[in-house]
Amino acid sequence: MPKYHIITYGCQMNKADSERIAATLEKRGYQPAANAKEADLIVVNMCSVRQSAVDRVFGMPMKLRGIKAKKVLTGCILKKDIAKFSKIFDEIRKMPQRGCPSALIPISNGCNNFCAYCVVPYTRGHLICRPHQEIIKEIKSAVKKGLKEIWLLGQNVNDYSSGTVNFAELVKLVNDIPGNFKFFFMSPHPKNFSDELISTLAECKKFGRRLNLPVQSGDDAILKKMRRNYTVKQYKALVKKIRDKMPDINLSTDVIVGFPGETKKQFENTVKLFKIIGFDIAYISKYSPRTGTASFQMEDDVPREEKIRRKKVLSKLTKHV
Repeated sequence: MPKYHIITYGCQMNKADSERIAATLEKRGYQPAANAKEADLIVVNMCSVRQSAVDRVFGMPMKLRGIKAKKVLTGCILKKDIAKFSKIFDEIRKMPQRGCPSALIPISNGCNNFCAYCVVPYTRGHLICRPHQEIIKEIKSAVKKGLKEIWLLGQNVNDYSSGTVNFAELVKLVNDIPGNFKFFFMSPHPKNFSDELISTLAECKKFGRRLNLPVQSGDDAILKKMRRNYTVKQYKALVKKIRDKMPDINLSTDVIVGFPGETKKQFENTVKLFKIIGFDIAYISKYSPRTGTASFQMEDDVPREEKIRRKKVLSKLTKHV
C-alpha cells in the first residue's frame, strides 16, 4: 500500500485540516509513513501568517532532498506566492472542505477583522460559518468514537453565526450532546466576547475551564496600531467578568512583542498588564514583518535582541509559556 507523510505548519485550524487530509488519504488506501523518507506522497500544509513559516516551506527542497515522493502543497497560501511554490512542489491543492469526524472541529473559516499584522483574511478569505447542524452531527460522531475532548476552531469563534444560531447558542447545543466529553474553543476575539457567552459558558458543565483570550499588547496605542478594536481597560473588565462567573477558569493569552513603534515604556505597560491579570499560559511571539499585511508598511524598528529580551521578561511572568 502507498504511504503518506504530512508536514503541518501553523495554528489549530491547520492541524484540524491535516487530520482531514489524513482521513481522506486513508479512505483512498494510503497508510501513514513513519517519516518523510518512507513516504510515496508528502503533503505540506502551510501557514502564511508568519514569514518564518513561509521561509521554512521555501526551504523544503533542501529538507526533502533525495526523497522521490510526490510533493503536494496546501493550506494558507498567498496568491503572490503560488507561482514560486509551483516550482518547488509537484502540485498545489486547495484544502478539502469535508472530512471524517475529528476532535478538532472547524466551525468557521476566514476572518473579517483585518488586524494589522495578520494575513488570515487574505489567505482564508472573509468569514464563512459552517451550518450548526453539520457541526453538531460531526461532534456527535466524534463522541460516539470515544473522543473525550472536542475543540471548536475558528479564527474568531465568537463571530460565529448560522441562521439564528450565534456562538453562545452553538455552545449550548454542544453542551446538550449526550456523552462523557469536554469541549473547548479557540480563538475568540475580546471585542465581541458577549455577556451572553460568558453566562452560557458558566452554565455549561461540559465546558472545560480553559480559555485562550488573545490580548496582543498591554498598551492602548499599540492595540490601535494593531487594529484590535478594544482598549486595555475593556480587556481587564472582560477578564473580571469571566473570572467572576468562572473563578476556576484557566486563562491563557497571545501577545506580540516588538510590534513596529513599540517603545520600552509601551512594553512596560504590557508587563504591568501581565502582573495584574496573572495569565496561566502565554503564547509570546516576536514580531516579524509579513508581506500582504498593513504592518508590513511600518518600520520594523525594534531590534531583534530587544524583542528576545522582551519575550524573556514576559515569559517569567507566566506559569507556562
